[in-house]
Amino acid sequence: MNRRLFLAACATLLLFTSTLTKAGTMSGFDFTFNGFDGKPLPFEQYRGKALLVVNTASECGYTGQYAGLEEIWQDYKDKGLIVIGVPSNNFGAQEPLKGKQIQNFCKLNYGVTFPLADRTDVKGRDEHPFYKWAEQQAGEAAVPKWNFHKILVGPDGKMAATFATVVEPASDQVRKAVDAALPKN
Repeated sequence: MNRRLFLAACATLLLFTSTLTKAGTMSGFDFTFNGFDGKPLPFEQYRGKALLVVNTASECGYTGQYAGLEEIWQDYKDKGLIVIGVPSNNFGAQEPLKGKQIQNFCKLNYGVTFPLADRTDVKGRDEHPFYKWAEQQAGEAAVPKWNFHKILVGPDGKMAATFATVVEPASDQVRKAVDAALPKN
């Protein structure tokens, strides 16, 4: 009986170690969101570029940051930055829209042309795995506390920086981090 217990403990430890090793070797490009159009939005397609992933909402006091996100997208998209909006209803139920409604709102009101996911949970029981990975990489700084929290992933797939909601997307602080994270040609 002790042998069975020992073998069960060894198997559990092996499984736990395997899970930790996999989580430790994952990169920011190993995740897929659902796009606003219902099609998969795999980050793998952006491998080798820098990603600025921002949880957004259409009825938030910070919704005006869509304009800054579009500005930084336009300024850096040809240099290797991909801005990705991830609408979320996790904070104050400020994202009532889904799918193409989100895209239409963003395009009509802010001229958004960068990629958008469909509404996604960024915290809680149904938190998207990307946000769990981000927390493993950068701790509490990567955990969204409100809408328009920003996560910058480098072209190597590693966490490059995080920015709180109040940091404007086109600010010098974000631009400096983006400049440092851009792919080196």
